[in-house]
Amino acid sequence: MAIQSTNPMTGLVEKNFDEFISAQTYSAISAVQKSFSTWKLSSMEQRSDCLRNLAALLRERADHFAGLMAAEMGKPLKSGRAEVLKSATVCDFYADNGAAMLEPEPKTVDGMQCYVEYAPMGTVLAVMPWNYPVWQVLRIAVPTLMAGNTVLLKHASNVPQCALALEEVFRDSIFPANVFRTLLIGAAQVEHVLDDDSVVGVCLTGSEAAGRMVAAAAGARLKKSVMELGGSDAFVVLADADLAKAAAIGTESRCSNAGQACIAAKRFIVHSDVYDEFIVKLQECMEAVPLGDPMDEETVMGPMASFPFREDLQAQVDACIKAGGHIVTGGVIPEGEGAFYPPTIITGVLFESKAGREEFFGPVALVFKAESEEQAMEMANDSSFGLGGSVWTSDEEKGLRLARRIEAGLVYVNGRVSSRPPLPFGGVKNSGYGRELSTYGIREFVNVKSVCIG
Repeated sequence: MAIQSTNPMTGLVEKNFDEFISAQTYSAISAVQKSFSTWKLSSMEQRSDCLRNLAALLRERADHFAGLMAAEMGKPLKSGRAEVLKSATVCDFYADNGAAMLEPEPKTVDGMQCYVEYAPMGTVLAVMPWNYPVWQVLRIAVPTLMAGNTVLLKHASNVPQCALALEEVFRDSIFPANVFRTLLIGAAQVEHVLDDDSVVGVCLTGSEAAGRMVAAAAGARLKKSVMELGGSDAFVVLADADLAKAAAIGTESRCSNAGQACIAAKRFIVHSDVYDEFIVKLQECMEAVPLGDPMDEETVMGPMASFPFREDLQAQVDACIKAGGHIVTGGVIPEGEGAFYPPTIITGVLFESKAGREEFFGPVALVFKAESEEQAMEMANDSSFGLGGSVWTSDEEKGLRLARRIEAGLVYVNGRVSSRPPLPFGGVKNSGYGRELSTYGIREFVNVKSVCIG
């Protein structure tokens, strides 16, 4: 079966790749496992040097990766370049800090000298999405490699060129051969990869449905899994918020990457005292977002990643209208070339309706009214998701107090939710489990081992 690279501007298939047959897959797994036998013995200094070299190569190839992302999933060149540069920073972060995070911890227990150590376990399978095709992969692969493990990548099937370019940059770096390999396989083959004893765990970023399937497969094989799944982030605007700033950042969060981000602001929960005024400001900001060809250096927002994704989003919008929603702006597929969807605001949807609880993976903002701060908190937590969220208020102490009440893995006060290497990243509820990045991320796929001298 062919794996296709389809341009979301034209809808045309630009490249076809043959899906790996079983022999190719098992050959790659074997090569990565053989590499693990020596990589696990490498020094922290060697691992850090490899990461610094990888960071330098990523910076050199930022334009190349940006071009691939624009062609395969519609990310504007400027945004693609920024993604690659951010990916280089995660290499730097673990090169500088990874050794200390994995340093054995001495303890005295019952008169014995003991150590808690962090030992590499084997090969980790990364099942990754298309929306951030470089950053999402490297924020998993880099700490995993720094911990002494090796990595197999099963990337989303619509970004095969990005997947192969990632393997190439590792091959051209000073990393030993085969510590990182790309598998051109479909979702149905993931279980077969997990069958191999050398694959000790799996990390998935993707939909709730995909997470359930892969987590079940890993669990059946008693293998560790980390799941970063969907989100429907609450964007809580209180009566004392800076409405202009909230509307501007809310628009940026909702429309960045054409709205195709797990931690994008999605459910705008606005205090009734400022609801009407905020809607006006949000509409002004959303309607000012320019759409354009992702290959144009000036483009801010490109097309969605595919025409089918756009059709799915439109179906969700239509369902919102049937559920009593009102379109303030957008909501209609534009004519012309490209899988574009306009920044859209919908009000009036019943909060408890199915349409009001789904994740919208596109530039659609659902705005709800809260009569009090307490009700706003209740609405923020009344969701099956719990990835990120934000609170907007001029009272930072109150904002911090309310942020601590939001059931999510990452909450900002007066700021756009984003992932950063020093901070743990992940969700609760149906947004997944486990953590990426920071000390918590590098310790997900290690043997936390007690060693005692009797």
